[in-house]
Amino acid sequence: MSAPTTEQLIDALRPVEDPELRRSIVDLGMVRRAQAGPDGAVDVQVALTVAGCPLRNEIDRRVGDAVRSLPGVTAVHVDFTVMTDDERAALRTRLHGDGHQHAHQHAATGHGHAEGRAVPFNQPGSTTRPLLISSGKGGVGKSSVTVNLAVALAAQGHRVGVVDADIYGYSIPRMLGADQDPVVIDQMLIPPERYGVRCISIGYFVPEGQAVIWRGPMLHKALEQFLADVFWDNPDFLLIDMPPGTGDIALSLSQYLPQGEVVVVTTPQPAAQKVARLSAAMAAKVHLPVRGVIENMSWFTGNDGTRYEIFGSGGGGELADELGVPLLGQLPLVPALREGGDDGRPIAAVAPDSEAGRAFHDIARAIVAMKPRKIFRPELTVS
Repeated sequence: MSAPTTEQLIDALRPVEDPELRRSIVDLGMVRRAQAGPDGAVDVQVALTVAGCPLRNEIDRRVGDAVRSLPGVTAVHVDFTVMTDDERAALRTRLHGDGHQHAHQHAATGHGHAEGRAVPFNQPGSTTRPLLISSGKGGVGKSSVTVNLAVALAAQGHRVGVVDADIYGYSIPRMLGADQDPVVIDQMLIPPERYGVRCISIGYFVPEGQAVIWRGPMLHKALEQFLADVFWDNPDFLLIDMPPGTGDIALSLSQYLPQGEVVVVTTPQPAAQKVARLSAAMAAKVHLPVRGVIENMSWFTGNDGTRYEIFGSGGGGELADELGVPLLGQLPLVPALREGGDDGRPIAAVAPDSEAGRAFHDIARAIVAMKPRKIFRPELTVS
């Protein structure tokens, strides 16, 4: 049996995607050489986007599997090189737009001056639904809800991203188990992915144990870079884990995401409901619609099957009625939900058929069933 031609090798490699960019390695110009000797031994050279690419072994595996599927191949050797700076710049321009509008410094510093790269999610043609997961007060499990809802949406076949906008109390990377640092390609950030969810957080850029002590303008710039300089690749949903309160970050996001939809998380207790109401009032002030309420910690089920309403009952329903929006779901208080957040194994991913897992998937379906907001309005001017 004759060895495959270079053309046949390229055709076999075309379906192979870069795991981070989700594009054909052939179309991205990563395949530098593909040739077979008379004995059927194939030599392929692939140019990685960056030196030390964390997914090099995965690319090696994918290339090898694709080539070995061809008749006449007796062995495969994959050699790696790295793209030049000019090649990376061209790749970034192709994937992410013109380079004259990118931030001059990395998002890690908080001091980068962005010349105004357009935030893709506030453009009239954007098909992404930004969901701002808000609570008003801390301690109601908003970040846990964000992560598990994102995982449930991804499991149902949607492309999902998460922005950890809780700059001072970032937690998304740990909860999602996405501990791999973002890859930087010519100042375009490729967000880590876990359970089908891409995420970005200041936690990737701050040394462990170091507090973020920033004023409003630095917060504003970091959020701008998270939205504009990250290669989100047109997700169906972009979930924003909002910080508690109604300050600078909420104002900035209302400017950057004018098509955003707010989902309010509360617990059954009156104190949480009262503060969550302020979050909804803030959303109305900046013309972002509240689409629904999620009640967390609704009950604890004992070993005897009895439900104990530790934090009271009815708060989520009352808030939803007051706001004129649906109660999207109620989430039980279960140790596995907390444990999943601590060890990076969200319950919606690892135990989708559990009581809490089913609840998250039901909430995800309810959000998908809602008619997305189509109204586009100009950006707010925020002082």
